[in-house]
Amino acid sequence: MSRSRRRPYAEQRPQDLGGGVCSVPVPIPGNPLGYTLVYALESPKGPVLVDAGWNHPDAWAALSGGLAGLGIDVASVRGVVVTHFHPDHAGLAGQVRQESGAWIAMHEADAALVELMHGLSDDAHRDFQSEMLKLAGAGADEIAAVHAGPARPATEPTGAARAGGRESRSAAPQGRQVPAMPDLRLRDGDLIDLPGRKLRAVHTPGHTPGHICLHLEDADRLFTGDHVLPDITPHVGIYPYDRTDVDPLGDFLESLGRVGELGMLDALPAHEWIFPDVAARTAQIRHHHEEKLERLHAQLSERAEPPTIWETAAMMTWNRPWADLPPVLRGMAAGEAAAHLRTLEARGAVRRLSGDGPVRFKAIES
Repeated sequence: MSRSRRRPYAEQRPQDLGGGVCSVPVPIPGNPLGYTLVYALESPKGPVLVDAGWNHPDAWAALSGGLAGLGIDVASVRGVVVTHFHPDHAGLAGQVRQESGAWIAMHEADAALVELMHGLSDDAHRDFQSEMLKLAGAGADEIAAVHAGPARPATEPTGAARAGGRESRSAAPQGRQVPAMPDLRLRDGDLIDLPGRKLRAVHTPGHTPGHICLHLEDADRLFTGDHVLPDITPHVGIYPYDRTDVDPLGDFLESLGRVGELGMLDALPAHEWIFPDVAARTAQIRHHHEEKLERLHAQLSERAEPPTIWETAAMMTWNRPWADLPPVLRGMAAGEAAAHLRTLEARGAVRRLSGDGPVRFKAIES
């Protein structure tokens, strides 16, 4: 199988990966992550895309031109399967549908969020964000600074990490985009409408509630979206921060276990590069998060006063010191801190203290 190390977008090229699968790098303007890898799977009734890329003229030119260079007319695309609703994956799906009449498929949990986003005004989104930051313990100046910065959807990690090592950078693109509504709502185990092939949806929540990987069962390949990346891990946060009815990090760790059980599949991720043995990588990522949870519990145990979510984020390790993180990235870091606290709470390792002020967390000694 073709394997390509991470290179700048300018050095990326569309590739025929063999077995009726091609990849097209689609740029994410203004984003240090560089690009989304969009995959095209051939079928007798037209190709199906896995993801589509960020909605921008340069990205559209790269997608349509890259497909054309591989002998695929974008007008012939049969469908787009979106691994999750974030705009660097779903952004161009609507334009592909306009050009070709293709269907758009997405897991039902993410489709529900897209529907919610379509009904949410910019003012309502701002009010929601303000209240969330206040409950986390952010001050008035910090809240104002977050609003003053560019809108950065949580598409990529704030505190993601190399397995067993360094925390990675955020790579969230600028601009609030609302993806096109999907035509098809998928569930775990559903087969994709790809004639002549066997492509199955594997529900892998964590990065988003409806994230899916796609198992090409007739070729031992797994399209991993953002769930399993070769060098970094995805942003896993809670929004709003104080929710008690979800455990996205717990879901993420469980989903990694499910993917690992699929065996030594070749991984075709949405970022970075193609790599073998997805099961080995899932084990590394799980180990990294377990170490991070253990370290956080120890830090909480040493605190004289139970910290807020915002204070917890400030004491965790990111790729840069907390003081150097831009305000919007602090907000994303708080989302990740909230997810780690929620998992510790679900495991009985911390206790939530709520009252008139911000939510706080106290370590429970074993």
